[in-house]
Amino acid sequence: MTTPENDRRTQVLRPHAEDAFADELKALAAADDRPRPARWKLSPWAVATYLLGGTLDDGTVITPKYIGPRRIVEVAVTTLATDRALLLLGVPGTAKTWVSEHLAAAVSGDSTLLVQGTAGTPEEAIRYGWNYARLLAHGPSRGALVPSPVMRAMADGMTARVEELTRIPADVQDTLITVLSEKTLPIPELGEEVQAVGGFNLIATANDRDRGVNELSSALRRRFNTVVLPLPATADAEVDIVARRVDQMGRALDLPAVPEGLEEIRRVVTVFRELRDGVTGDGRTKVKSPSGTLSTAEAISVVTGGLALAAHFGDGVLRPSDVAAGILGAVVRDPAADKVVWQEYLEAVVRERDGWKDFYRACREVTA
Repeated sequence: MTTPENDRRTQVLRPHAEDAFADELKALAAADDRPRPARWKLSPWAVATYLLGGTLDDGTVITPKYIGPRRIVEVAVTTLATDRALLLLGVPGTAKTWVSEHLAAAVSGDSTLLVQGTAGTPEEAIRYGWNYARLLAHGPSRGALVPSPVMRAMADGMTARVEELTRIPADVQDTLITVLSEKTLPIPELGEEVQAVGGFNLIATANDRDRGVNELSSALRRRFNTVVLPLPATADAEVDIVARRVDQMGRALDLPAVPEGLEEIRRVVTVFRELRDGVTGDGRTKVKSPSGTLSTAEAISVVTGGLALAAHFGDGVLRPSDVAAGILGAVVRDPAADKVVWQEYLEAVVRERDGWKDFYRACREVTA
């Protein structure tokens, strides 16, 4: 017999965007009376509203999925409505994957047509593969062909996603040139081709720090409109992002509510921003920067880990001792150089800051 307890245990830990925000997407679709490109679930205006948040005429609140310049989202959405593909570029932790997923969910209602880029990604992941049992038994046929997510998106007029494009070998990357320029994918073995239908487009993400690993050819780069996702402009914006994401993740993990830990969230964000920028928030003290990126995504991980410590080994309230070890792990990537940077920051900045004594002691304890 199915019980609420069993349902809770089998709950999906991280639903796809189109499932997690199904009610918002449904409300937007019902209220959306603007023109929609072919096979789009929502109009460009509604897609932007889904990402940036807002309140509909019927009072439905659309939560923001991306906190940043509105123009960035508008350009990204508009690109998908043209014949150019979209490249989301930025340093690690700037929500490239998050934005990519939500764009695909809002445009096509399906964010799962995904190719994960790695150094070992084969050409078949972008073009197609074969069911070798059928291939050996009956020879090349449509029944033996295994379409890639890109091929499926072309055939169905949907949005495909390619994560970490610059990690994919250059010769495999260039498989996309014909797809993006001619909107066709030849199948020489069958003497056929798959032509993209209206609604097809592709979103790729790339890491700024991966330039030169497998840099895009000029021919491929011309097929993309590049949108750079910046780090949060202000500390308040970054605190808001971290708090929202930690709250979403915490509900899935049965962790304490975020409002109980807002002070520590702000402290984590402050530490990350100062070390990242090389100067304290008031601009008075220069500090050395460690080798890591100290991104917003890493701040989210540190706070989520701290909440788990507070829930399972504390009183449920996020305290300095809960986040200290996570911060140390994020900052000290190079044990020799980064540890010196961290210790200097502790002594020159944290030790002298009003209201940070508990945090200083907790960090000193885990650093020793």
